[in-house]
Amino acid sequence: MRRPGRIVALASLSAAALALVGLAMPGASAATNTLSNPGFETGNLSGWTCDSSDSVVTGHAHSGTFALAGAADNGSTAQCSQSVSLAANTAYQLTAFVNGGYVFIGVSGGISASTWTPSTGGAYQQLTVSFSTTAATTVTVFVHGWYGQGLYYADDLTLNGPGGGPSPTGSPTGSPSRSPSPSPSPSRSPSPSPTPSPTGPPPNPGPLPKHELTGYWQDFTNGARPLRLSDVPTSYDLVAIAFADTDPSKPGGVTFHVDSGLSSALGGYSDANLRSDVATLHSRGQHVVLSVGGQNGTVSVGDSTAAANFANSVHGIMTSFGFDGVDIDLENGVNPSAMSQALHSLRSMTGSSLIVTLAPQTIDMQSTGGAYFQLALNIKDILTVVHTQYYNSGSMLGCDQNQAYPQGTENFLTALACIQLQSALRPDQVALGLPASSQAAGGGFQDPANLNAALDCLARGTNCGSFKPPSTWPSIRGAMTWSVNWDASNGFHFANTVKPHLGTLP
Repeated sequence: MRRPGRIVALASLSAAALALVGLAMPGASAATNTLSNPGFETGNLSGWTCDSSDSVVTGHAHSGTFALAGAADNGSTAQCSQSVSLAANTAYQLTAFVNGGYVFIGVSGGISASTWTPSTGGAYQQLTVSFSTTAATTVTVFVHGWYGQGLYYADDLTLNGPGGGPSPTGSPTGSPSRSPSPSPSPSRSPSPSPTPSPTGPPPNPGPLPKHELTGYWQDFTNGARPLRLSDVPTSYDLVAIAFADTDPSKPGGVTFHVDSGLSSALGGYSDANLRSDVATLHSRGQHVVLSVGGQNGTVSVGDSTAAANFANSVHGIMTSFGFDGVDIDLENGVNPSAMSQALHSLRSMTGSSLIVTLAPQTIDMQSTGGAYFQLALNIKDILTVVHTQYYNSGSMLGCDQNQAYPQGTENFLTALACIQLQSALRPDQVALGLPASSQAAGGGFQDPANLNAALDCLARGTNCGSFKPPSTWPSIRGAMTWSVNWDASNGFHFANTVKPHLGTLP
């Protein structure tokens, strides 16, 4: 990929109610509600510490007269929280009724537990969180939405359990409790202490399609059309954010923030705007991953320490922005053992929903003895797809090893993809990458209609050029392009040509 240098937001809580039912251990006292003003029936926010966008309203109650209303904008999750003392060795259950998309409830502090609803609103839903204490502790009970997702409501918040009660550090009963007004900076923390930070981004919107289209979104300007992430059309199933930066203070570590040049070109675009746009893409069924590397990337993961730094830093960025995974686009060398360790560690932190993609250069996938190919095989158990860059490479040998095929031709795509498809990778882990326009790469551009023909050839043995593979692979994954921005500059010809064709594959 070419570059000069180089999403968690909570959707707004709709009318919702939290109920916490204590499940006392043997010998514990009867359950009692330990929250102050659990249904906001005082008509104000007494007992709660809330963002300035939160208020108490009528006409939207789950029960009674009043409910919490919060407006989650690009810089706020519209969170309300309350400190509560809990008894030792006791099981608790937090239950909530919520109305809105990406509504979160939970506890933080000495104990961390939360849940959320992906609903976009319309009716109250019940959420439940179970947790247990080992020692007497004070936790923060919270409810919040997600960045940029608008209005939510919440009602009937209840924490039942033996002993304890609202912490004396909380606001006095009867007096409204609000956090200071938001800072004018759009990249500020969601809310100051003691209100906890958002517990995590909305999860990704389910599995990728059987045949998917990936595009890279440029977090920098280079002549391609600058785009807000929300401007990416829904024809792109997976969007890779290009690129993360090297953290000079930690070997293997990466950082990420919206590039100031892009922000200027768009008339203002911040980290908070990006977080909101990630949630928007999720609501459309699209997935978003963070790409690490690029033509000028200098990230190096060469040992266990670097692997740990990489996993921890990528996980932190994913949590902050709501990204669904990571793309490895290291064009200046890769250590297959250390990077495999890093990616498996990341998987252990995030779970089975993690998306892991690779974007090797053509030369990197010529043989299973190559480092990048070894990495793909090392992580086959967690690998989503390899988007090989079939451009910027000159002529290359295909799987028949009989002749060199020139880039920019259908034969180049089918003969080289055949190498991966005949190796240990599954067909659904193989995709074909091309530049979106002649300006997007130094060489190897070809009309996306040739890509469609190559996919037909590989999937069903039709529309082949002079090279015909020895087998067919109906489950071949799909296609990738560098980049969405260059595609936008070309009237989205790539996406409009390739995406409909993917739906015709077996």
